[in-house]
Amino acid sequence: MTLMTKRCLLKSLKNSIIKIKYIFFNDGQEALAYLTAKTSEPFIVFSDINMPKLSGVELRKQIHENEDIRLKTIPYLFFTTSAAQDAVIDAYSKSIQGFFIKPSSFQDLKSTMKTIVEYWQKCESPNYVQ
Repeated sequence: MTLMTKRCLLKSLKNSIIKIKYIFFNDGQEALAYLTAKTSEPFIVFSDINMPKLSGVELRKQIHENEDIRLKTIPYLFFTTSAAQDAVIDAYSKSIQGFFIKPSSFQDLKSTMKTIVEYWQKCESPNYVQ
């Protein structure tokens, strides 16, 4: 993601109805290190497909292969700039929970993020049963 995209994404998340801590990583390797080292359970993971050091697809694969992380049932969604059919198929073969194209306008981004967050707030999972 570019810095501008991070700012827009962060602003849209802050305007959503859920107040949570947001953590951004410069590459997939940093994200994997965080997920394997921390005991916290992220609410959701938004990943780009094209990331340095470790692609989003490879990050998802490593998360899925790590039983400690996989058992946390953290929703994993791709949020990227384009979607070739083979990329979408490959992503879903790694058991992702969603594949989204980044909207071009801030208003559309805000709406999309709100929809995603609201859905996962209402969704039951083994770690978040109400």
